[in-house]
Parts: sequence; C-alpha cells; structure tokens
Amino acid sequence: MFAISTLIRHELPEDAAAVDALHEIAFGPGRFAKTAYRLREGVPCDPALSFVALAGTRIVGSVRLTPILIGQRPATLLGPLCVHPDAQSRGTGRNLVAAALEAATARQAGPVLLVGDRAYYEPLGFAPVPPGAITLPGPVDANRLMIAAAGAAGPFQGPARRRA
Repeated sequence: MFAISTLIRHELPEDAAAVDALHEIAFGPGRFAKTAYRLREGVPCDPALSFVALAGTRIVGSVRLTPILIGQRPATLLGPLCVHPDAQSRGTGRNLVAAALEAATARQAGPVLLVGDRAYYEPLGFAPVPPGAITLPGPVDANRLMIAAAGAAGPFQGPARRRA
C-alpha cells in the first residue's frame, strides 16, 4: 500500500455538489435533524474559512466555518468536518481543521465553536465549553460542545452578518 498525499485548498463554488455528496456518505440523511446542522440551516458558510482536501482531483475531505454570534461577540461554527471513508486515518481531518483555525485567526473571526468528539478535537486546540456558558437553541450533549479561543459566553444568536 502507498500513501496518497492530499492538497488542502479553499472550497470553491463549483465544489458544492461534491461536498454535499461527501456529507451524505459521511453522515447520511439523519444529519439534518442534529442541532449543529439546524444552526447552519439557510446560512452560507464563509468561503474564506472553508476548505476541501483533494487526492488528485477528487474531493476527499471538507470543513466549513459559518459566521455566528455568541452573545454579541462574532464567532464561527465549525462543521461539518468530514473525510471520505477511503481517505480516513491519514491526518486529512486534522489538516483541514488546522487550515480553518489558521484562517479564522488571520481574519480575527472570533472563537470557533463546534459540537464534536472531545478525544478528537482537544488535541487540535479545542476545549470543552463550561456548563451553561453557551446555550444553543436545540438539544446538544454538553460534553460535546467545544470552543477554540476562550472568553465567549452567552446564548447562540444565529448567523452573523459578514463584515466587508
């Protein structure tokens, strides 16, 4: 077996269908009922903070960040992060998250919130949100609510307007 290298680049509008197909493979139709998906409903991700991983010309991974407000503070919501099953366990997801966090920091996009597995995201720079510090408009396992960059507290306010 040989290693397949991947290239990480910004997601382009023409990637949308391939990324949607990847989400279907990774998460199935039940993904739409989850609170994290519901938070992003009808809100475009920020293309400057969204990336795909390519193996050759094939999209094998994706991460999107969506502008939100936590209280009155601008922030972003990470997700979904997904990697095609054929390309997993090669660091692709970690590289996608690193690219997204680096871009969010460079753009001063505020803290990055996510709902995800602590064992996976803690080594990538995320910490658990203290109980009750951030409230979401739907059910979320409090142990899976995580944030990169401290100091955000309050209710989730939905999408933030993009700054020029």
